[in-house]
Amino acid sequence: MNAREEVLARIAAAYRAASPAELSYGDITREYRTTSDLQAAGLIELLIDRLVDYRALVRQCGADDLGAEIATALSNRGAQTVVAPTGLDPSWTRGFSGSVLTDGVSPDDQLSVSELDGVDGVITSCAVAIAETGTLILDGSPGQGRRVITLIPDYHLCVVFADQIVADVPDALVRLEATRPLTMISGPSATSDIELNRVEGVHGPRTLEVIIVNRSE
Repeated sequence: MNAREEVLARIAAAYRAASPAELSYGDITREYRTTSDLQAAGLIELLIDRLVDYRALVRQCGADDLGAEIATALSNRGAQTVVAPTGLDPSWTRGFSGSVLTDGVSPDDQLSVSELDGVDGVITSCAVAIAETGTLILDGSPGQGRRVITLIPDYHLCVVFADQIVADVPDALVRLEATRPLTMISGPSATSDIELNRVEGVHGPRTLEVIIVNRSE
């Protein structure tokens, strides 16, 4: 069998294995894994492992210590000015000694691209975090704001609560509204050229820092 025949044979085999055209969408079997046996501690451990592998920075704290942890993270970063969506809990940044610029919903309350480019970072909440893939999902809710505010600043500080962490993609999808503007973040912005030289900060923040918060502490 030559290469052409092998390719055609594979296509034919895939076609024979495919669901028949008359099969309705509702009757398609979904036998892939949709749940996990991991408990909260295991999900947190797995998410941290993935985030660190992606070169993100990770912190953990209890709910009562969140404001102080945010202030420490921003101080260690050397940030003087950060942007936050108007819906972010103001107590989160109360301990920060620098300036907090807010970005709103209406055009009159939104920062320009040049203003966003001039800040030291952005702080947001999160909609869902996927432990298996190390992915943070933002859905444009009040505490997350416009997509652009997380793409231009060089540093993104994202707060994730432990009960927002799910095992895998199917678990995440049931928590999300598909019509919202979903942004999926798996580590700092990075790309590699043909020689596998990694370049960070190409189409988003060069540094991603995540604070995982346990509400029960």
